[in-house]
Amino acid sequence: MERTELADFLRRRREALTPEDVGLPTGPRRRTLGLRREEVAALSGMSTDTYLRLEQQRGSRPSEQMLAALARGLRLTLDERDHLFRMAGHTAPARVIRSGHVSPALMRVLDRLHDTPAMVISELNETLVQNPMAVALLGEQTHFTGLAGVAVYRWFTDPAERLKYPERDHGYQSRLQVAQMRAAIGRAGSPPIGGRVAEALLKSSSEFAEIWARHEVSVKAAQHKTLVHPELGEIELDCQLLINENDAQMLLIFTAIPGSVDAEKLDLLSVIGTQRLTVGEHETDPGRR
Repeated sequence: MERTELADFLRRRREALTPEDVGLPTGPRRRTLGLRREEVAALSGMSTDTYLRLEQQRGSRPSEQMLAALARGLRLTLDERDHLFRMAGHTAPARVIRSGHVSPALMRVLDRLHDTPAMVISELNETLVQNPMAVALLGEQTHFTGLAGVAVYRWFTDPAERLKYPERDHGYQSRLQVAQMRAAIGRAGSPPIGGRVAEALLKSSSEFAEIWARHEVSVKAAQHKTLVHPELGEIELDCQLLINENDAQMLLIFTAIPGSVDAEKLDLLSVIGTQRLTVGEHETDPGRR
């Protein structure tokens, strides 16, 4: 581990970013060159003290998971990410066409979306990063590991996953998710986890096996869907996709028709975040007026 080089690299990358680059307000009397250490820590999902130790050449060697988080937080390119891994004494992740490293271009757009849910997903529908509004709408989805990181696996194995959609839409969602996964698996360079998910579900879910046998294929496209929020009830949303240059990652943006009840629910969602409403607060639900 090259502590001095690592510390210098982190500091210089931090100083090269502006608050606007990551969707943060500049604020008055800002004296720090680039981002503050606590801002980088927050963007990377770690404590300020943990990040500070790295810049001060203290502490233990960061894990690969921590380095990947730092690469996202500092908006590193793939070359910069690989350099970061090597300085920390780790082998850089394999350079394949498709990668879990979030495209900086998509991150720049996501950083500027504060008033509507948005998230970056892989072609296999793995959630790579969410903004706070997306967490409030769908719950935290970036912590899943292994096969559970793929949404279609959770759909057929975890009953809680289906609570996000009205029961009337479950059949359609089952077919759509399977068709999209089959299309993703069929592309050149697709991650092997897709095949492992299919094999596991063929053994464990008769519903999946029946749909898989239809050999339906569908690529991801803009959709109109109804989601179910535990506090606000059903919300009808349009889902728009911004796809990166190699079709491996997509920025998914949820919007509602301006002036509609659903738009009011999104406004309320931005206020309550992930907190639970009390019985009295339910009276402010625009869908119950």
